[in-house]
Amino acid sequence: MFVNTAPELRFEKSLYDLIRGLRNHKGNEKEYIQNCLKECRAEVRSQDMDVKATALLKLVYLEMVGHDMSWASFHVLEVMSSPKYHQKRVGYLTAVQTFRPDTEVLMLATNLIKKDLSATAPTIIALPISALPHIITPSLALSVLADLLPRLSHSHPVIRKKTIVTLYRMALVYPETLRAAWPKIKDRLMDKSEEPSVTAAIVNVVCELGWRRPHDFLPLAPRLFELLVDGGNNWMAIKLIKLFATLTPLEPRLVRKLLPPLTDLIKTTPAMSLLYECVNGIIQGGILGEAGEFSEREEIASLCVSKLRGMISINSDPNLKYVALLAFNKIVVTHPFLVAQQEDVILECIDSEDITIRIKALDLVQGMVSSDNLVSIVSRLMRQLKTSSSSLEQQNGDQDANAGTDSSDETGAVRRRKAKSKDQPPPLPDDYAVDVIGRILHMCSHDNYSSLLDFEWYLDVLTQLVRIAPAPRTKDMDADASSSVPRHLVSDISEKIGNEIRNIAVKVKAMRPAAIQATELIITRLFRLSSESASARLVAAGALKPVSYLAGEYPFELSSADDMLGQLLHLLPKVDSPEILATSMQAAIKLFAYVAGDDRARWTAERKASLSLLMARIIHVLEPLALHPYLEVQERAVEFNELLKLTAEAASGQAPSTDDLHQDPPLLLTQAIPSLFAGWELNSVALGAQKNVPIPAGLDLDEPIHPNLAMLLSQADSLMLPAQEEDEFEAYYNEKPPATSLSSATEPAILRLADAPEEVSSSYQQPGEESYLDADILARRKAERMERNRDDPFYIGGSRSDGTSTPIHNILQKENGPDLDIDAIPIMKLDLGAVPGTRPEKPVSRPKPRQKLVVAADESLGGSGPSTPGQYDSENNSDNNKSRAARKFKQSLLQVDSSTLGRLDLDAASDRLEGAYDPEKQRQEEDEMAKAMKEVQRLRLEMQRANERIQVAHGVPVEGIVVKKKKKAKKTQVEGAEEGEGVAKAKKKKTKKAAVDEGGGATAGEGVAPVKTKKKVKRIAPLDEAGEANS
Repeated sequence: MFVNTAPELRFEKSLYDLIRGLRNHKGNEKEYIQNCLKECRAEVRSQDMDVKATALLKLVYLEMVGHDMSWASFHVLEVMSSPKYHQKRVGYLTAVQTFRPDTEVLMLATNLIKKDLSATAPTIIALPISALPHIITPSLALSVLADLLPRLSHSHPVIRKKTIVTLYRMALVYPETLRAAWPKIKDRLMDKSEEPSVTAAIVNVVCELGWRRPHDFLPLAPRLFELLVDGGNNWMAIKLIKLFATLTPLEPRLVRKLLPPLTDLIKTTPAMSLLYECVNGIIQGGILGEAGEFSEREEIASLCVSKLRGMISINSDPNLKYVALLAFNKIVVTHPFLVAQQEDVILECIDSEDITIRIKALDLVQGMVSSDNLVSIVSRLMRQLKTSSSSLEQQNGDQDANAGTDSSDETGAVRRRKAKSKDQPPPLPDDYAVDVIGRILHMCSHDNYSSLLDFEWYLDVLTQLVRIAPAPRTKDMDADASSSVPRHLVSDISEKIGNEIRNIAVKVKAMRPAAIQATELIITRLFRLSSESASARLVAAGALKPVSYLAGEYPFELSSADDMLGQLLHLLPKVDSPEILATSMQAAIKLFAYVAGDDRARWTAERKASLSLLMARIIHVLEPLALHPYLEVQERAVEFNELLKLTAEAASGQAPSTDDLHQDPPLLLTQAIPSLFAGWELNSVALGAQKNVPIPAGLDLDEPIHPNLAMLLSQADSLMLPAQEEDEFEAYYNEKPPATSLSSATEPAILRLADAPEEVSSSYQQPGEESYLDADILARRKAERMERNRDDPFYIGGSRSDGTSTPIHNILQKENGPDLDIDAIPIMKLDLGAVPGTRPEKPVSRPKPRQKLVVAADESLGGSGPSTPGQYDSENNSDNNKSRAARKFKQSLLQVDSSTLGRLDLDAASDRLEGAYDPEKQRQEEDEMAKAMKEVQRLRLEMQRANERIQVAHGVPVEGIVVKKKKKAKKTQVEGAEEGEGVAKAKKKKTKKAAVDEGGGATAGEGVAPVKTKKKVKRIAPLDEAGEANS
């Protein structure tokens, strides 16, 4: 067989030939690629530069497919050094694709890059500038920085634009680049005659740097504001808005300056991207909270909300819906009432097919909930959960039906179910359903139930949530590591639902009977489900723990404590969780204490027999639990078992009462066991109250309970326990009797019509409670409503089963007999308006007063620290609970894809560079220096004057006599008596008025006499005497 391989070896193949040949060799690509690699290895060694460039192009294509070409790095340098542009371009393209920071030949390319950067042709200069961002290293950046900076002043704007972007990329690797390049970049930005493309590139660089250090770019705010107002580039406007969002917290005066242009952009721009960035910039910049007056803030907030509503309702793009919901989640912090007005479009997003849009809508709904819209929001979420639960149950029913029938003989019922399932939405994921239920519980119980007005409705919702909550995971499902739902998460959500029922029963005493009624419904349903099959697992086992606690804590509120006790005893052997089992066991004993502890009932033979059977059944249920591996369950089972055995012995030994002889019941039944659970009422405790409980002085928690605990446990494991045989009692109470009904295949056709959809009448505005509540709950609510409004004359009821219409009809029937014909009574028209002095009065409908329910606060220790949150008693309809403190807005900045910018500090560069180039700073320094010199001269002059005052004699008057004249007068007055003159001079300042010397010193007296006449004589006389005495 002849294979035409000669042309492939003889002639050179181009890149297009390589791609065409690779497509033609499907199934044999590896062999073809290996042959091409061999050809390329031979071609890159050719002396012909065109052949070598073509080989490099083919190698680049094969490298993108996954084949290494690092062995051809030196040949890449050869093509890069070609003087021809088309060959040099291939070389730089190959370097961009293949060179790495650890490429050995990269250091040889430094001089080549420096040479091409200094070229005169713009096309040659653009090649290394475009390639440097991909191959840059710190050493290469240090080498080419001096050659790259002059390109910022190139005459071609394309070169300037590429240089600016390349400098930013170099700064990520070598941060010192910006220290040298920032003054020139700033000059380019301040130049109003600069090309718009270059300005846009600078704005991009400044925006990327501004996330990390915004205060460095605050002086550029005037120029950036001009670009925002005058520039027509939407992408540059987006960058500027993002940058201003980081600058407004540093300079609050920018808020009033930015508000008009941003408002104009929001009103006029048709670009959705720019519209969203304007709204997001207003939110992140804090303009909604600091926009001057209240009217301005409300106006801009209303504008933003209306535009975001249009993005959700008008546009079908899921990306726009998602970003609009993100913006709504930020606005709801400062303006929740405006967001609450958009409830209709936000609730539509809850039913979106995109799960991310649903999650964001749930976040938004949770933030805007109030007492006015709580019912509507929860109803919408409940309908979604109910629909998903119905779809899941129908799918399970279809699987069971398909498993029992052949594909060729499919019944009409199964076909109808499949047709119906196509119209229904698919079931929700378990993790989403759990999230929705958790949010419902949080919205209703937030702030101590301040937004909840109808607790009866909330209890019905909780009862329905227990029924539609996702089923607990089995062991096989928990072992699946690929499941996105964590372990025990689904069972925990049913326990949280039960905890809410318990909290209402404990905190709201007025709602305690309704909560106990909900408890009975839940336990009865669990009992019915577990009785259907011996191997049936509990659907909502987590809810059994709190509701069983309520049944045991408030047994007097139960409709039948005996039935509740029997249901709990039936459920105990089928509970797997040890925590639930321990609580349910305690509740069963509490119920028994309530049933058997009535000391006023007679101790008859019937009562003795019933209580003996009841104790025997409880002992039978608790005996297997005495060997439970969980210590708490084991301890409680042993204690209760032994206590009931003693009680059973006491009951059997106590004779019953007769007509002649009265016998009291055993004290163990009436006093001992009930006293175990009688005491203070348990209330809710604050979250951090237990941290404030002081530890007793003698308590050592590290001390072991028993010194030989390990040996005791090892001995307990080695005990041989006899195997228990089957008991008739166990079979009678736990095994289901055989079915006696006919098979489902022979059921009449009338029973198959149950699958037909039921038409439910609802409001034209939104569906009612029947869309998310079960039939039994709706029937109970309707009966309670009818009973409550039975005697209300303003309530118009429905049709009555007894044939009567109103209570007045019963009165007429009773007084006049059955033969009274009411229709025969003539009707007279009464015109009360014609009677003088009378006016027709309109009936005033007085609203029914709303029931005020006091929600008790959590108990805490006095003087508790910060670990205990402060809570207060609140009424569910008080207006104070509607006000909520606005959460502090946390600003999120865009992250730069490099950690080196965090260490970038332009302050040092500005301090070092602006000292030589900033004339204002130099002028300020000169002014400060001149002021300092003047201050030095002033201080020097003051020091000189102070020295002169010290040297001047003390007799100089205050009027300002020249010091020199004083000195001359002193020298001429006395020539010989220096000592006496000195004394006289010393007295001159204080002696004010001179008296005639009484003895001696005439010359001194004469010289001083004219001055002393102006002074007081009384003060100088004693001083002169003292001076003479001293002399």
